[in-house]
Amino acid sequence: MSTPYRTVDPYLVTNVIDSRGPRTNQAIVGVGALIAFLLQQEWIVVLLALQLIAGLTLGRRFCLPCRLWFDVLQPRLGEGRIEDARLPRFANVIGAVFLAASSILLYAGYSTIGWALALIVAALALLAATTGLCVGCEMYVLLARIRGITVDRHPAV
Repeated sequence: MSTPYRTVDPYLVTNVIDSRGPRTNQAIVGVGALIAFLLQQEWIVVLLALQLIAGLTLGRRFCLPCRLWFDVLQPRLGEGRIEDARLPRFANVIGAVFLAASSILLYAGYSTIGWALALIVAALALLAATTGLCVGCEMYVLLARIRGITVDRHPAV
């Protein structure tokens, strides 16, 4: 008899997330944005923005990095720590806004500011993927405290 590799179904229970799922997403977005800049390929920035927007609006089933983690990697590596999903979701919103603005600016001819926004996303996403320090998540916690919202970073499932 095999042991289950997850305690929470990531497609049905969306208020929490395996802590390693966002790191997969951050790594793909960070590397993708960096490659886009190095190769000067604006269309990659557009795809990254669209991917973040699809995941945010349509759910995890339409987020390709999420599918990679939950369907391919998690069954092999096991479930990580379960966390509140609001923090990485907020960080994804910020990333999507920056990448969408970057895409618009790049195609409008404002390449310096467009690439600057894309590189900010790349730097912050790679920082989060490699160290676990998610600046967007920390911003959510700070804004939640200001608004009087309690954030349980590591809820028990």
